[in-house]
Amino acid sequence: MRILTDIKKQALSFGVFAVLITCVIISMNTRAAEKPENNTSINVSETESKPGNWASFRNGNLQQGIAKSSLPHKLELLWQHTSSDGIASTAAIVGDRVYMAGLNGYVECLELKTGKPVWKYRSINDPNPDQFAPGFKASPLVTDKGVYLGDEDGIFHAIERQTGKKLWQFKTDAEIISSANITNGKILFGGYDNFLYCLNESDGSLAWKFETDGYVNCSPAIIDNFTFVTGCDEQLRMIDVKTGKQHSQMPLATYLIASPALMGQSLYVGTYASEIIAVNWKTQKMEWRYKDPLKELPYHSSAAITEEYVVVGGRDKQIHCVERKTGKPVWKYGTRGRVDSSPVIVGNRLFIGSSDGNLYEMDLQNGKMLWKKNLGGDVTASPAIGSGHLIIGTESRNGALYCFGKK
Repeated sequence: MRILTDIKKQALSFGVFAVLITCVIISMNTRAAEKPENNTSINVSETESKPGNWASFRNGNLQQGIAKSSLPHKLELLWQHTSSDGIASTAAIVGDRVYMAGLNGYVECLELKTGKPVWKYRSINDPNPDQFAPGFKASPLVTDKGVYLGDEDGIFHAIERQTGKKLWQFKTDAEIISSANITNGKILFGGYDNFLYCLNESDGSLAWKFETDGYVNCSPAIIDNFTFVTGCDEQLRMIDVKTGKQHSQMPLATYLIASPALMGQSLYVGTYASEIIAVNWKTQKMEWRYKDPLKELPYHSSAAITEEYVVVGGRDKQIHCVERKTGKPVWKYGTRGRVDSSPVIVGNRLFIGSSDGNLYEMDLQNGKMLWKKNLGGDVTASPAIGSGHLIIGTESRNGALYCFGKK
């Protein structure tokens, strides 16, 4: 997920000092509330549950980054679609359609097999191409009803999925980078106004909002009717989806850009303090920490997780794979640029982009590079895999969306 220069400036100027003063506390602070239920069922839309789809940033509320579709052994470039100003977000694949959001302020629907345009939606009503339109850094969430995402000006858009017409809009007070998730007709996302929002999908009305103490960059993970938020206030917060009340919080002593991934009672996320951490979200205890002994640079990439592994890209230009249960290193692979792209796993194959302009395919078990393709621009976006196709965009000006599959 892309992070703006102004975040770095503000965070480094006063956020780091706030960490030294206020986040020395490592003990957990849990508010009085009912304990989470043991039931781990999640209500998702029909769109998200279909095996061939990739309907949201990390493909589901657990945000595990796992594809439900296979890919051909050999990937071939099927088409590319130019997008002025580039693409920083992850596309969605639903049925025979691709939904992409660009930094030029357009959300576009394309045919999956051909890349031909179906419809185009702009973040402003003005059709004048010379008029500035706020861009999209958040990834689209696609449901049975619509396409949902926020823009640089803090407007959250609901778009009719079949026609590209506006359903409704909701105004926040600052930029939205957080990609949305949905459960039981409730859409959740964060904003740079420090709030976590919960909207009703039907009409965009506010169900509730929860104020944190910093920017909310992450896409909120959801399990057991609870959502988890990590952000620039250096806390892991657990919020009741039904009420919007905080169940608990855990100081992490560092701010986070990445989105959390969930498996069972464990939450996994890379931090700005150069660590990958595992937290038991029920007990609020740290399970393990991983830190590269040679390089100390932050993680913007969100983790992909399986029963055996946790994989994250780093700003140290490396892809890191560790054991899920212990955090012990398994392998790491060096690229020639920052790896802000979030990895996607399909079987024993892992796909991830790098700012060196390459899309990489890795062997998940041993970290051997199996294939790479230079796309001619920074690849900070993450892959989407669905219906036998891989879709990914480049962020550079006059970037493009690329579709790989079998000819």
